[in-house]
Amino acid sequence: MKEKNSNSQHILNTSANLLGLCFIVLTSRNILEMKAATLIDELTAFAIFSFMLSCILSFLAMRSTTSFGQKYEKYADVLFFVGLTSLFVTAVLITLNIIE
Repeated sequence: MKEKNSNSQHILNTSANLLGLCFIVLTSRNILEMKAATLIDELTAFAIFSFMLSCILSFLAMRSTTSFGQKYEKYADVLFFVGLTSLFVTAVLITLNIIE
């Protein structure tokens, strides 16, 4: 049987790390003078928002003693995947701008 809120601590740890990475991408983007800078900024900001909400919801899932804990973990997992996808698209855009 699956342990209650078993993924929350992993989601919290990884989301927090990727949140820091997003801030590095957002601040270092100015140094590279990229063509798609506004799109990269918007996608990175969206990833920051997704990872921050994922951190909050996974923390709430770990602290919850009610049935809402599973729902918080589920939403944190979905938001983590959305942030990860956004970060992937950002990485592709950065790579394409560096190659050109």
